[in-house]
Amino acid sequence: MKGLKITTIGGGSSYTPELIEGFIRRYDELPVTDYYLLDIEEGKEKLEIVGEFARRMVKKAGVPINIHLTLDREEALKDADFVTTQLRVGLLDARINDEKIPLKYNVLGQETTGPGGFMKAQRTIPVLLDICEDMKRLCPDAWLINFTNPAGIVTEAIKKYSSIKTIGICSGANSMLMDIAKAYDVSKDDIYTRIIGLNHLIFADKIFLKGEDITDDFIKKLSAGKADNSLKNIPDIGFSAKFTEALHMYPISYLKYFFLNREMVEIAKKDEAEKGTRGEQTKAIEHNLFELYKDKNLDTKPKELEKRGGAYYSETACSIISSIYNNKKEIHVVNTLNNGTTSDLPDNVVIETNAVIDRDGAHPVTYGKLPVKIRGLIQSVKAYEELTVEAAVTGSYDTALLALSINPLVPSASVAESILNELLEVNKKYLPQYFK
Repeated sequence: MKGLKITTIGGGSSYTPELIEGFIRRYDELPVTDYYLLDIEEGKEKLEIVGEFARRMVKKAGVPINIHLTLDREEALKDADFVTTQLRVGLLDARINDEKIPLKYNVLGQETTGPGGFMKAQRTIPVLLDICEDMKRLCPDAWLINFTNPAGIVTEAIKKYSSIKTIGICSGANSMLMDIAKAYDVSKDDIYTRIIGLNHLIFADKIFLKGEDITDDFIKKLSAGKADNSLKNIPDIGFSAKFTEALHMYPISYLKYFFLNREMVEIAKKDEAEKGTRGEQTKAIEHNLFELYKDKNLDTKPKELEKRGGAYYSETACSIISSIYNNKKEIHVVNTLNNGTTSDLPDNVVIETNAVIDRDGAHPVTYGKLPVKIRGLIQSVKAYEELTVEAAVTGSYDTALLALSINPLVPSASVAESILNELLEVNKKYLPQYFK
């Protein structure tokens, strides 16, 4: 049987050991013979540290996966079967600007939601579309599994402007499943949730334990504080019991940014003053992780990696790759085209929902009309996302301004204009589409 060639773009990321662990664990069903870690010149030192650590992990596990480190995109992509992306254009310094500039205007500074996510998309989409062009030439049949944030917006850009086969992934839904399983002291495999929404804006409206509908019971646990609802990278403040019961759905933690916006902005400003933005904190976490990775005796993923956010990333990515490769027809929560899943959104936009995954990709499970209590928020954020994709591709200032002005987290068009002008200025070198 032909071995698989898998390429990870952004291979020098601190997340990479997560993926290595996932491919080791699934070696029997995913016969990876060559794993290419690709990065850019600025990431060379981290690539070498992570790459050597990956080789130690593989050696300890006793699996015949050859780890290749390269800065050459052609070499990395040629004849690849799967390409995963986890890149960050502008590195963490760009993320820190995305967080700090909006906060000056009392607007949420966060890397995927609001103006921060908008600017990350502007930097990222042109680069990923360029990668897709190279894939068309070098590995036209490969699947692109995108983990790069903002995952839904980026996946929509690829779906609209490239012929490459792609699925967007996020570990958020997996984290929600783990929280539900923990509340009942059962395996994650015993839980099924029906999920609808957009990336970092999903709701579970039906929850099943071994086939039994436990939605009402879980909402009671949630409102009583007997179940968790917090990701590592999001401040741990909860919704009130009354709101939890009124919503009667399980929202991903990112929805606090919309439903508790004032409180979350206050926390972000306080954190910025006392311990730095999440990007600044992440810099410190990454520094410590890479010091650990340098240890020649370390050959298993360190527990400290959990602090980085993105928990269960390898579980999400590797299980989806396996479901495609082995034609498993498993159900996963992914970012894929709406295509009639709900009539309340256009068919050609990307949503995050349950989908059957097989060799032909993602087949979303039909949902139907969105409940009115979440419909308006999802539709308005989707309109913002559509304009964000268009702005990133065209470099149109007008489109960019409209995108930010209609984002529910931005309070006025004049504030949107001020934030946009500052973000464009500090990101000039990453935005050739705006500064031709």
